[in-house]
Amino acid sequence: MKTLLKIIGLLVLLGLVAVAAIAFVPIRATPPQGQVAADFKPGEGQGEYAMRLADCAACHTAEGGKPFAGGRPIVSPFGTIWSTNITPDPETGIGGYTLDEFRHVLYDGVRRDGAHLYPAMPYENYRMASEEDVRALYDYFMNGVEPVKSEVKKTALDFPFNQRWGIRVWDWVGLASPGFKPRYNDPVLDRGAYIVETLGHCGACHSPRTPIFAQDGTDGTSDGFLRGGEIAGWSAPDLRGAKSAPQLWSASQLKAYLASGRNNHSAVTGEMSLVVQDSLQYLTDEDLDAVVAYLRHIGDGDGGKEELPASGEKPAPDATTALLNSADPSMDLGPRLYLDNCGACHFTNGKGADGVFPELDGNSLVTADQVTGLLHVILNGSRLPSTRERPADLAMPGFGKRLSDEEVAALATFLRGAWSNKAGPVDTATVAANRSGS
Repeated sequence: MKTLLKIIGLLVLLGLVAVAAIAFVPIRATPPQGQVAADFKPGEGQGEYAMRLADCAACHTAEGGKPFAGGRPIVSPFGTIWSTNITPDPETGIGGYTLDEFRHVLYDGVRRDGAHLYPAMPYENYRMASEEDVRALYDYFMNGVEPVKSEVKKTALDFPFNQRWGIRVWDWVGLASPGFKPRYNDPVLDRGAYIVETLGHCGACHSPRTPIFAQDGTDGTSDGFLRGGEIAGWSAPDLRGAKSAPQLWSASQLKAYLASGRNNHSAVTGEMSLVVQDSLQYLTDEDLDAVVAYLRHIGDGDGGKEELPASGEKPAPDATTALLNSADPSMDLGPRLYLDNCGACHFTNGKGADGVFPELDGNSLVTADQVTGLLHVILNGSRLPSTRERPADLAMPGFGKRLSDEEVAALATFLRGAWSNKAGPVDTATVAANRSGS
């Protein structure tokens, strides 16, 4: 018995020592990834452009708040995380950060005071950014951003997720090696890979998560990378599958979607609206072309040929289109609701209007396993971002005040099985839960 107690005591002691080591042993900061000249100075606009690539505004600017002053809620599986003030205010922002401390945040997710950031800050991706971009970002935030004194709401997750020191273990297991390594021997593909994999942090939303909630790969060499993820209850679609939009659309249509938030097939909603509004619309033509080339290169498709009917040929209407065209008063509730509420804009064939009303036939938001996005749009509507290429901020009205939970469920179920769509039904309870959380 005494021997067993000694063993238990020893194990407890070792556990306490391990916890102390994790919690209190100083963290070694990741060094610069690459060399720059000692007198390096970012070119005019270089820092702001790096900020656009990194999409800092989307998370660090609250709705109606001042730029980069923080306070935006970020929904995670573990609770709400509140974004921080990253203006150069010395008291409530990052004004006191040195370049090395700033890099430590981007590469390792560790604040100046040694506390770990939650991986909602995509340092999994930023840790591959070049030293030149790190310095350009630092210069921009210290010299190009207005300091704002703003105490933001503190993140307070439930135990054990409020124990930030435990993130160090996650970092050991979940983080890939730092630094970006070109691998295509092609300047366009390598530039596209750099944007998507590092500052663009596309994998933070569009990659599935492992059992420890790390991204399932952070670059194109991993099969899980960009295979579809989830953010704030919305599905972030697969970008690599043979039937995914980037693999089916032409290069010009994919580029138009990224630059303006709309094309002849679809339109942005949810978090992607912020990405277009605050980031993608500001990319140069060359960088947009590089992103398009890279996404198509790593996909399973055959180059986005977009097969179209021969000139003058009209495809025969499918069963859904024929039903809607018949306007048969005995049709089920779902198609009747579609005709009354949706048909004027999206038409009986579900194809919408090019660049104005998105297609519903084959739309990944409509057919996603997670129906939150579809229900949010039906209940609350959606508004396209105003961009340089397409200034009009077109809006779809919400139908939450007009339709009951039963009617929304019937309409959503119809949409998910109409035309070529083959997704499952939506029940009334799911609508009610989404309505209460709108």
